[in-house]
Amino acid sequence: MIGKLVTFEGIDGSGKSTMLARLQKLNESAPLWNSSSVETVFTREPTKETLTGNAVYAAIENNVDPLAELFLFLADHAAHLSDTVRPALDADKLVISDRYSDSRCAYQGATLKDTIPDAFDFVRRLHEPWTIKPDLTFLFNISPEVSCERCKDRGARTKFERVDFLKEVTANFKKLAEDEPERFVIIDAEKPAEKNEKIILEKIALLKNE
Repeated sequence: MIGKLVTFEGIDGSGKSTMLARLQKLNESAPLWNSSSVETVFTREPTKETLTGNAVYAAIENNVDPLAELFLFLADHAAHLSDTVRPALDADKLVISDRYSDSRCAYQGATLKDTIPDAFDFVRRLHEPWTIKPDLTFLFNISPEVSCERCKDRGARTKFERVDFLKEVTANFKKLAEDEPERFVIIDAEKPAEKNEKIILEKIALLKNE
């Protein structure tokens, strides 16, 4: 058996982080692959409490130049691969990440659309020579309007949480899923979390035999 990489993607407020927390709690009592010998690593991007992750969060809060912001995200992704993802996969672990490289294509593809021609493809090509492609990606689909309502309820908002902007991000995520239908599983994020959890657990279980 070899390690597997699963990613959760979607716009703000789509429930990715909530689902990750649900699976993490479930994994404490019943390992996701029903084997005590297989460890599951739960992680996220931007990373938390790291040099590169802190730089990304500072950039978001201070509205730095979008291109500079992109390369900070890329640096954090590189560090995440080196420090967490690759070692875990090499040790045959299951890695589940809340956001990954697809978020860059979707979000920075939107923030840079007036700066770089075909920004979406530009960002995607920057990743291709060196990143690790996920084995499975769950795309949490939700309307930008519902997303912004949810974000309003949770307090502090980021510059990304605007309906018009999130419509562009949603379109980019949709393009990613259309380009790689074998990797993506679309999750209706407006349905109860219990139903979506069941779908996700079933799909993750199938990875064990691949």
